[in-house]
Amino acid sequence: MNEWQALILGLVEGLTEYLPVSSTGHLIVAQRFMGIGIEGRDKAAADCFAICIQAGAIAAVLGLYWPRVRQMMMGLLGRDREGLKLFVAIIAGFLPAAVIGVLANDWIEEKLFLFKWVVLAWLVGGVGILVVDRWMKKGGGTRGVELAEITWKMALVIGFAQCVAMWPGTSRSLMTILGGILVGLRLSAAVEFSFLLGLVTLSAATVKKAVWPIDGVAGLPEKYDALFGGAMLMWDEYGLGSLLIGVVAATVSAAVAVKWMVGYLNRRGLGVFGWYRLVIGVVGGVLVMMNVAGLGVS
Repeated sequence: MNEWQALILGLVEGLTEYLPVSSTGHLIVAQRFMGIGIEGRDKAAADCFAICIQAGAIAAVLGLYWPRVRQMMMGLLGRDREGLKLFVAIIAGFLPAAVIGVLANDWIEEKLFLFKWVVLAWLVGGVGILVVDRWMKKGGGTRGVELAEITWKMALVIGFAQCVAMWPGTSRSLMTILGGILVGLRLSAAVEFSFLLGLVTLSAATVKKAVWPIDGVAGLPEKYDALFGGAMLMWDEYGLGSLLIGVVAATVSAAVAVKWMVGYLNRRGLGVFGWYRLVIGVVGGVLVMMNVAGLGVS
């Protein structure tokens, strides 16, 4: 991977992480067309890189929503009751993914990280968004509550919805927003909770990928089958420069995407994301059938 490829992947990650379109699906396509992460050692390194540049997207939301984060910190110190309530809700929302992610991670990576399943997820998610958007424009969900009124039980339901996004192409952002609407949050509150929950979920996934040993890859030296195996492999394959470029690009592009998305959703709703997913799903289906850049295989 060269610096330009790292830049492109960082931009793709940042622009798509918080939009309900699936960053994983877009990164798979970008990697394949650039000839990155095809198999073996290269694939293991590329997978680690794609997860670890999420640090940039995390930094963007941490900066944009720092007042909320600070409020939760004050809550932990006993100085903000609403902040403590929100912190408990975030933890409750994270728990399902923490448990199911550990138990099912290997099976998910083996069975669902095939591009044909990403395409199917794009299409199913697109239809789902259009259905919900139509329902909301007819008056559904207009009486939802604000974020201050979320309970740990509501957050737990959102957490289980987030687990569906372990299917690549589904989108963590999509499932948490829809989950928030389902439990009775206003759209704006569901979006904000999705961003805040992402701080914890994405941070855990990033740390796990960097720290976790890498095994099951033919020809990979034993030194990577130890703690920090993912970080060592990225360092050896791409160097520190490419990783920094990817993280910085993800930070800037995620900040732009989040600011745009919040403003757009308040004016227009979710519909455009549904149509976008259907379009890329159809295009992806054609690519699978044509096996362009090996997309029909993995």
